[in-house]
Amino acid sequence: MRRIPRLTRAAVGVASLALAATACGGTSSDSDSGAKGDKGLAIAYDIGGKGDQSFNDAAYAGLERAQKEFGYKTADIEPTEGETDADKEQRLASLAKQGYNPVIGVGFAYGPAMKAVAEKYPDTTFGIVDSVVEGKNTASLVFAENEASYLAGVAAAKATKSNVVGFVGGVDVPLIHKFEAGYKQGVKDTNPKVEVVSQYLTQTAEEGGFSSPDKGRAAAEGQIEKKADVVYQAAGLSGQGVIEAAAKAKVWAIGVDSDQYRQEALAAHKDYILTSALKDIDGAVFALAKSVEDGKPLTGTQTFDLKSEGVGLSDSNPKYAAVAGLTDAVAKAKAAIIDGSIKVKTE
Repeated sequence: MRRIPRLTRAAVGVASLALAATACGGTSSDSDSGAKGDKGLAIAYDIGGKGDQSFNDAAYAGLERAQKEFGYKTADIEPTEGETDADKEQRLASLAKQGYNPVIGVGFAYGPAMKAVAEKYPDTTFGIVDSVVEGKNTASLVFAENEASYLAGVAAAKATKSNVVGFVGGVDVPLIHKFEAGYKQGVKDTNPKVEVVSQYLTQTAEEGGFSSPDKGRAAAEGQIEKKADVVYQAAGLSGQGVIEAAAKAKVWAIGVDSDQYRQEALAAHKDYILTSALKDIDGAVFALAKSVEDGKPLTGTQTFDLKSEGVGLSDSNPKYAAVAGLTDAVAKAKAAIIDGSIKVKTE
């Protein structure tokens, strides 16, 4: 497996890698015109769409980078309410047929559709974020969310004064279990006396677990009532409600995927965003686009972890460094994960 380091805005060195996610609405850059050779990266969003200040927006940042660097036409397409795998398949096929290359499905929900479509368009490179899909022309962009979440757990254990911290997961699925597992382990390894209160918003994505700020807000309020003074969310758009509730109660929130302290839409609450568990989704999206542009498309499983700087923990909030022992504890834990001294659970 190739590991692609980048949590900064520096260019990704893809060329140096050994070569070894209905009809639909959305936005595009001249997506309905132009010759096949004029079109580049297209992304199909996960539930919550653009504007979630997290997962989908990180993918869009990668698309913007590619558009600026390569000067080609791009497309980014929104999901539809209550859509099926067939709808996703039609969306991906439409983008490939129009000549976009690569085509990336953002989120594990694109798995079945991508497998079917990639086989029909062998000359197009496909990518999927957060899932593994086998195929000669498919790149699976996966992350060690549990490792970043472990660091978030260390931060929570250092920041709590009540010895109760919370976790809000958007949907009760294996991917989000990885976030919870790493977080709980990081908390307990740092301070066994700290209690972790967990809640999942829904059992399925179709019920709005990743797209309902009101559900996130209610869950966080319930955990705060149980004395949680740090709440970590892995809930997509729903996580905005968690952050709002934490800020209103003047307790800490921990963001996810993007550095949510820096998100304009969350600026009113940023003083209470202690840190964020980062996933370099924009770097992964850009890396795949660059590999195609260079004529050496990435395929297979691309793993982004702490060692490759594909995941991490933000320290943008000045208050982060003011929490006693937090910076040193996180640095120590990161080093131990990278050298293998700490094995982070996924379940």
